[in-house]
Amino acid sequence: MVTNITNSYSPLKKIILASGSPRRHTLLNSIGLSHRVVPSSVHEVFDPTLSAEQTALSLAEQKGRDVAEKESFDLIIAADTIVVLNDELLGKPASRQEAIEMLEKLSGNIHLVITGVSLITPHRHISFSVKTEVTFEMLTQGEIEAYVDTGSPMDKAGGYGIQDDLGSLFVKQINGDYYNVVGLPLQRLYSELKVLVPELASMILRASFIHIL
Repeated sequence: MVTNITNSYSPLKKIILASGSPRRHTLLNSIGLSHRVVPSSVHEVFDPTLSAEQTALSLAEQKGRDVAEKESFDLIIAADTIVVLNDELLGKPASRQEAIEMLEKLSGNIHLVITGVSLITPHRHISFSVKTEVTFEMLTQGEIEAYVDTGSPMDKAGGYGIQDDLGSLFVKQINGDYYNVVGLPLQRLYSELKVLVPELASMILRASFIHIL
């Protein structure tokens, strides 16, 4: 864990994560970005007229705007992650059976994980998306049901988490950003912050150097 830098040094005191995802909260903490969690009330509905990338971006932007209308802020970070298999969008499973069916589809196949991110300040707004290709091992029915019975798949797009004890065993290979699959592409986030809020990006880097020393 790096030193928390936004409480003591940053002029940006009001950083909000517009997501209830504990994975995104943990990832922001891992780079020393102190923030407040304010989940959006936007209902995730897939628009069939949009591409997968456009859908992830649209949902992230909707979440960011929703929180921006209700809260005082210096920076809002909103994100939405979707899983795409053969042009089919897989969101969070609504039931145990749906989680099983999702994992059956992913078993032995290659899918895309797309995270849309929206960064909002009082004066500027940047949105971007990142794709990661994930290859699943062939899963037995017993493995699928054992994982679903842990309850872990129920709050995750595609019905799995690469960071989970069991979910991590199912992923054979990834091509792209691992943290994107977890829920927030940290490298691209840092790159965009260098443009949007350069002083904050510098402080993140400085905190990392302090941690190394």
